[in-house]
Amino acid sequence: MSKKTIRDIDVRGKKVIVRCDFNVPLDDKGHITDDIRITAALPTIQYLIENKAKVILMSHMGRPDGEANMKYTLKPVAERLVKLLGQPVAFVSSPAVVDEHVKAAADRLGEGHVLILENLRFRKEETKNGEEFSKELASLAEIFVNDAFGTAHRAHASTAGIAAFLPAVSGFLIEKEVRFLGGAVENPERPFVAIMGGSKVGDKILVIENLLKKVDTLIIGGGMMFTFFKAQGLEIGKSILDADNVQLAADLMKKAEEAGVKLLLPVDTVAATEFSNEAEADVYSKDAIPADRMGMDIGPESIKLFEEEIAKAKTIIWNGPVGVFEMPSFAEGTRSIAEALADSDAVTIIGGGDSAAAAELFGVADEMTHISTGGGASLEFLEGKELPGIAVLEDK
Repeated sequence: MSKKTIRDIDVRGKKVIVRCDFNVPLDDKGHITDDIRITAALPTIQYLIENKAKVILMSHMGRPDGEANMKYTLKPVAERLVKLLGQPVAFVSSPAVVDEHVKAAADRLGEGHVLILENLRFRKEETKNGEEFSKELASLAEIFVNDAFGTAHRAHASTAGIAAFLPAVSGFLIEKEVRFLGGAVENPERPFVAIMGGSKVGDKILVIENLLKKVDTLIIGGGMMFTFFKAQGLEIGKSILDADNVQLAADLMKKAEEAGVKLLLPVDTVAATEFSNEAEADVYSKDAIPADRMGMDIGPESIKLFEEEIAKAKTIIWNGPVGVFEMPSFAEGTRSIAEALADSDAVTIIGGGDSAAAAELFGVADEMTHISTGGGASLEFLEGKELPGIAVLEDK
């Protein structure tokens, strides 16, 4: 079911409150170190400005736990927005987020003007989806726009509660996420390949189970490959093990077989004496991992195997690195996957988090069709769950 976006409604002269994801990293001096989440919201904000809306932006930042902790003020975001938009941005720092001063500022907004509210999580009602706070936020505007995919999997006052009191539509960022993630899962061009990495099988069980119903090939890498090796009765040495889920890994292999899905596990690994970039390391076949070593990356034969599969694909989803890519000695597997996706003609979708960081690190982010902005949200979406912040938006 497709959802209405800001294109489907008339915003001229209307006060439009937009939930953004401005949860950006700050250094010790309170300076923004990475503004990708702010720039990702610009198409929606600029559309509203150009179409003469009166724009009110809201977001959370960090975890102030319901206290007005000025370490988490959105002031740096307001200042960055002034530069990015090339126009003034009003900012009223209220510990209550909404008060008389904020209401007056919202009422004073001219067409194409922008106001940003203080950190939503200064109020404990935000994460509890408190109705009163939802009403206070709604009282500032005539239309609600959700463009914060990264928090769409949480039913908070500013993502779901507010939609009970205002017409609710999506911004361009959520529209894009739903189009690519939803399109890939529901109607992919085949062959459809999913690459799952990361350390714990437990974190990805539901995603893997859902994807087994959809994909042609599932590639497993990263720390969780050792749980699958263990399920095959192999020695994994000191490698990371999700001990609670060994049986589950065995069940997933069986499910893949029953579903006719090709489940590709690495055939070799780069194993080291300890968890350190400087550690002595060698390549071992998966059935010859020494008892005193830990797997840190996929090996060269696995890279070749995975690259061949990626080259045949028409749709690829990648979630989770296949090795400890933060350490240069063990980055080769993840780099190879990232570059294989960049070289592919397929629709390439990266499910946020560490895979997105890897694509940035290896300089191939611009080569991807879509990089999801929500780690947890994209995982839940791939699990086939309906996200509360999207469910509340009006259907077309």
